Amino acid sequence: MGFIFSKSMNDSLKAQQEFMLMNSRLQLERQLLMQNQMRERQTAMQIAWTREFLKYFGTFFGLTAVGLTAGAIKKKNPGVLLPIVPLSFVFAYQYDMGYGTLLQRMKG
Repeated sequence: MGFIFSKSMNDSLKAQQEFMLMNSRLQLERQLLMQNQMRERQTAMQIAWTREFLKYFGTFFGLTAVGLTAGAIKKKNPGVLLPIVPLSFVFAYQYDMGYGTLLQRMKG
């Protein structure tokens, strides 16, 4: 009688172990899906923030370019246009991040 009882316990234990293994695999798959979804949301938020920042920075860059150009013409000194160079690099980077393929290139 002890043999029959222990055999049914072993079968029950094996079934429980298989269930726990299947459950842990399912939980791991769900965690991976949730991590991917959170990463996609974070990327979408970063792109949205960059596009919003680009609106304000583009306005600033445009006004600065017009103002510096007018100042360079008025003073007849092309050195006044020098700050446009680093501002244009920042503008190009932000534009590529918001509307270009920067994030895809970074992933690759």
